[in-house]
Amino acid sequence: LPLFAAANLSPGAEQKVVFITARVHPGETPSSFVCQGIIDFLVSHHPIAKVLRDHLVFKIAPMLNPDGVYLGNYRCSLMGFDLNRHWANPSPWAHPTLHGVKELIINMYNNPKINLEFYIDIHAHSTMMNGFMYGNIFEDEERFQRQAVFPKLLCQNAEDFSYSSTSFNRDAVKAGTGRRFLGGLLNDTSYCYTLEVSFYSYILGGAASAVPYTEEAYMKLGRNVARTFLDYYRLNSLVEGPLAPTPKTR
Repeated sequence: LPLFAAANLSPGAEQKVVFITARVHPGETPSSFVCQGIIDFLVSHHPIAKVLRDHLVFKIAPMLNPDGVYLGNYRCSLMGFDLNRHWANPSPWAHPTLHGVKELIINMYNNPKINLEFYIDIHAHSTMMNGFMYGNIFEDEERFQRQAVFPKLLCQNAEDFSYSSTSFNRDAVKAGTGRRFLGGLLNDTSYCYTLEVSFYSYILGGAASAVPYTEEAYMKLGRNVARTFLDYYRLNSLVEGPLAPTPKTR
């Protein structure tokens, strides 16, 4: 442990929080590898990781549905619930992980010393290719445009991330998801996304054939998600030493 706490963790300091969740659907195993890539990068000795730890607080719940994963379920929990439809009113008895995470998020939201700036829920998609995001629709055009900044930056950092597949919606069937519920609850400086990644492959710009995903490729996407916060918060000048070049994207 460092001898001195980072400035954002000192007593009374205002904290910028990024909250990340994964594996609410047990069968979507790629989401765990993406989340592992994020975690491994953030706790590493990489100079970017150090800057991120000094300026942001990352709260990560890597498995929202441990019972469903243990049982080998594809989508539901031990009691047969699709947890990603119960964010509006989770039961501490029937949806305990969701209830606990939601309570933690609301407590942070109500704390004047905490700015909950990002919520990202990681999933895997069975028909689409590449990585992409779902965001929310807002009447405020400026807020809607600001919401598009992070996925655009991620597209520059991750060759397998597709901004053209990224979409913003508020369809009724998704009303109980984390992205939709928290997007309506949190204030206009918070951004809520679902990060999707294909179960099988991605297509690079100009390529005619798809590239199969591997565990390492999923973890690389996670590392690139973490790196993108450096660009978003314009912290590049604080990184010590040369950085690897950013891969070209479509």
